[in-house]
Amino acid sequence: MLSYKAPIADIKFLIEDVFKYYDHYKKYEEFEEASPDLVDAILQECAKFSENVLLPLYQSGDKEGCTFDNGKVTTPKGFKEAYQQYIDGGWSSLPHSIEHGGQGLPPSLGLVQSEMTGTANWSWAMYPGLSHGAMNTINTHGNDKQKELYLTRLIQGTWTGTMCLTEPQCGTDLGQVKTKAEPNGDGTYNITGTKIFISAGDHDLTDNIIHIVLARLPDAPKGTRGISLFIVPKIKADAEGTLGDANNVTCGSIEDKMGIKASATAVLNFDNAVGTLIGPENKGLECMFTFMNTARIGTALQGVCSSELAFQNSLIYAKERLSMRSLTGKKFPDQVADPIIVHPDVRKMLMTQKVISEGGRAMIYYTAKILDDISMAKTEEQRLAADDRLGFITPILKAFLTELGSESANHGLQIFGGHGYIKEWGMEQIVRDARIATLYEGTTGIQALDLLGRKILMTRGKSLNDFTKEVLIFCKDNSLISGNPHKRQMNRFIWPLGKAIANWQQYSVRLGLKAKSNRDVVGSASVDFLMYSGYIVMAYFWAQMAQTAYEKLAGDVENRDFYRAKIKSAEFYFERMLPRTKSLSKTMMADPKTLMQLDPELMSFL
Repeated sequence: MLSYKAPIADIKFLIEDVFKYYDHYKKYEEFEEASPDLVDAILQECAKFSENVLLPLYQSGDKEGCTFDNGKVTTPKGFKEAYQQYIDGGWSSLPHSIEHGGQGLPPSLGLVQSEMTGTANWSWAMYPGLSHGAMNTINTHGNDKQKELYLTRLIQGTWTGTMCLTEPQCGTDLGQVKTKAEPNGDGTYNITGTKIFISAGDHDLTDNIIHIVLARLPDAPKGTRGISLFIVPKIKADAEGTLGDANNVTCGSIEDKMGIKASATAVLNFDNAVGTLIGPENKGLECMFTFMNTARIGTALQGVCSSELAFQNSLIYAKERLSMRSLTGKKFPDQVADPIIVHPDVRKMLMTQKVISEGGRAMIYYTAKILDDISMAKTEEQRLAADDRLGFITPILKAFLTELGSESANHGLQIFGGHGYIKEWGMEQIVRDARIATLYEGTTGIQALDLLGRKILMTRGKSLNDFTKEVLIFCKDNSLISGNPHKRQMNRFIWPLGKAIANWQQYSVRLGLKAKSNRDVVGSASVDFLMYSGYIVMAYFWAQMAQTAYEKLAGDVENRDFYRAKIKSAEFYFERMLPRTKSLSKTMMADPKTLMQLDPELMSFL
């Protein structure tokens, strides 16, 4: 059976020492209650819930899966009871406004909470996870009536939410959406169409499910310019929230999937279901981006969760499994063989898992502060500035961390050897569950096009320059000329990081120039460019963690081994992971003709 212990020490290292959350919270009077004592209590209680309630349901939920019978979906044994404990504990309301029944704590704490629950049981965590996106969308674009009816109950957790975009004929290309919205003349609309791949689209955890649905009004412009957004409840409710008749939203089936089997992925049929418009007409896709960005950061978190769970169990196994002797001589002469952790190849896989988990966590927690800034922005200028920062890093987080999370999960299976391929150990489940993260909420290729095409080339590198300026200031402050007392130790990180930043900027310019004469350059280079960018971004955070560890070791601190391990992990990252950018720089600059010159009919001679 899999085990999981919430990495409280690492979480507190990031929020207290690296990113200084408490200084950050002091900027906003709304977050004054987020004191160290309260946050510590939240971390401890969430750890208990995740470890003791959710983890035991992870493998059993996968084995049982969701069941579908005549339009009714039933979640695995224990899921409904766990959800009730989640509601009773107030976890659904933690990062939401007091005005609508929330606790008013920072969104950043919500992400920390989501990491623990998601690592313990990602399939279960998807049910409340989709609700957060629905809450953010209604809070940002909904009117007062919609907030009072829907937002309050979503925050309470008595209702859950979904995102309904994909249809049988279109996934990423939402310009092909065919679902119709016919006005009734009373401010409501009849929604008709079919949506597929709807995560948490139907279940038995709550009495009502609130669907956020893309649809077209009559005579709407073609393509994405003619899409509107609607709130469509599964069960109709009056202004006081009293449930009434079913709303002609039916579940046609649930998917038989490779992984996340305990999360119901539904086909939903809307047959003149009554909904209300949210946001302006024909601006639905713009409004839906609020939900999509929430979901993309949540999906990026899945990469960290998969890596962490795989790493923790791989480490336990590698310390216990005996096989062969160390190449440098017996390390445990009293045993029949040495544990496999003595072997360099196993160490390489374990260290790769470790730096992915901890580096990815740092990337997420950095972004969490930006989410706080957006939620507390007092002016449109402040909101847009924070949103630009978020928009730049989101595709990197989503694609890079999910790709690395899948890599880490596969390392875990490899470390377990044959046992990793057997279901009872749980490692193959992590591999299966992790794989979807690179696909939903926009594939790696889609995120890469967004990063290179929209966020860099279309802005003439502004978003990239803003981020790299921040990194270069860090490099200057910790360089040999800065006067930093740890400057000599830090030089092993600062020099390659600064060089990587300069190369990143240069390659961006070169790709932009090449794309002017051949637009296929963008599609050809984009995925390699995104992964290249991800390794540099993670290097920045490993350098920050190393710098913080040096500062802590210079004082009188307990658990000095924790900080020494951080520095050694940073060394591994810079020696073994960051060099991957060298091969990526070659492939992303390669001429796209090698991809496009072969006629599709000649690809196979079968």
